[in-house]
Amino acid sequence: MGSLGFPELAVIFGCLVLIIWPTGRICRRIGFSPWLGVLAAVPLVNLFLLWFIAFSQWPKQPSAQGGA
Repeated sequence: MGSLGFPELAVIFGCLVLIIWPTGRICRRIGFSPWLGVLAAVPLVNLFLLWFIAFSQWPKQPSAQGGA
């Protein structure tokens, strides 16, 4: 076993981007820091982040129909 080469590092980086970027956008939309998305890449901490987001108070979004 050797060190990680460029292809392996590129795959790891790609997977991290696919996890962190959408999580950061979700956090920003609900009023939290997008840097919380970094926690999604940490095992077990990502489960706490998911529960925190699920049960936190979200800002009310205006409806698309304009009604109540």
